[in-house]
Amino acid sequence: MLQNTGKLAGCTIFITGASRGIGKAIALKAARDGANVVVAAKTADPHPKLPGTIYTAAAEIEAAGGKALPCIVDVRDEKQINEAVEQAVQKFGGIDILVNNASAINLTGTLETPMKKVDLMLGINLRGTYLTSKLCIPHLLKSKNPHILNLSPPLNLNPIWFKNHTAYTMAKYGMSMCVLGMAEEFKGSIAVNALWPRTAIQTAAMDMLGGSGIGKQCRKVEIMADAAYAILKNPTSFTGQFVIDEDILKKEGIKDFDVYAVEPGHPLLPDFFLDQQPEDLAKQMKEHGATPAFKSGKADSAPTGPISDMFNVIRGILSPDIVKTTQGVYRFDLSGEHAGVWYIDLKNDAGSAGSGEPPVKADVIMTLDSADFIKMFGGKLKPTMAFMSGKLKIKGDMGLAIKLEKMMAMMKSKL
Repeated sequence: MLQNTGKLAGCTIFITGASRGIGKAIALKAARDGANVVVAAKTADPHPKLPGTIYTAAAEIEAAGGKALPCIVDVRDEKQINEAVEQAVQKFGGIDILVNNASAINLTGTLETPMKKVDLMLGINLRGTYLTSKLCIPHLLKSKNPHILNLSPPLNLNPIWFKNHTAYTMAKYGMSMCVLGMAEEFKGSIAVNALWPRTAIQTAAMDMLGGSGIGKQCRKVEIMADAAYAILKNPTSFTGQFVIDEDILKKEGIKDFDVYAVEPGHPLLPDFFLDQQPEDLAKQMKEHGATPAFKSGKADSAPTGPISDMFNVIRGILSPDIVKTTQGVYRFDLSGEHAGVWYIDLKNDAGSAGSGEPPVKADVIMTLDSADFIKMFGGKLKPTMAFMSGKLKIKGDMGLAIKLEKMMAMMKSKL
């Protein structure tokens, strides 16, 4: 692993999303040099599924030899960022380094991604990075060796990285475009760089994408912390770079990368946005015991058939008016020839529909044969009749089940 040199001693580092994962690892690495760390994150109270809070992270930072300032910060909230920046300047006398680590991920296609998720990713990844940078830059300009480091990928415009999750790619590349623009804008004054991993890193997000079997295919967060340290100890002339963790550590003389592996010797999964095809990533995840929670583009292509055709029609008639009058989320557990799980969200934004679990908890779960589903939405079988005859099982709000007949009546004219 990369040894500490003391070059960050006394520096004040403002890190977003520093309560856990890569953000906290970077904070702890800097703390071992004696740095001051502003833990800017949302989690003040223990999360039921995720480890750590801003306060537990602050305690670890101070135990490692640094000083910490925990601040409740949602990077979408300008007031909260401003207050955290002011507190940092008041407590530590300035800000020397900004690490834009906070990020949101949702790997779904255009039709399956609710606008609420699109707004979340753009708000945190793109706008949050831009806004936090904007508010820290006046103080960075006063530092002797100021840096901005964004945890974002190189700008790979190969369409394969857009087609399966356009919204996420746009949001994440927004962080990278901040590097491209700000590095040039502040050349000679502030170093602005990006850092991205060569392989998957074991974090809560990766566990979500690949399940419990993904860990052994990952490296530990410490490799990103060491790579960030290697960047931040450079002079401001090192700027505008899209750095890959493994590459910069090799230049630092690191030869043994097994120390970073969760399971040394096990094949590692390459990260997104590099050269490997997404379908190859999904295949490799499966070969080594993980279950990818994203579409690879080939192996996991979108469902086809009469149910898919029906949902294409459903998406075509969705509207804010239907959502306003219905206010329900439906899940359909289909059996028979075209078995599968599908959903219709008539509660959020302008509505959405597609295969798989609904984006939020379903208000109604309908269980029926796929042939009867086609009859229902084709206007040949009413839900009430299907329920009474035992062809349809309903769990949840019966009133919402009846409201769905309005959509079915609209569909009949479209078929």
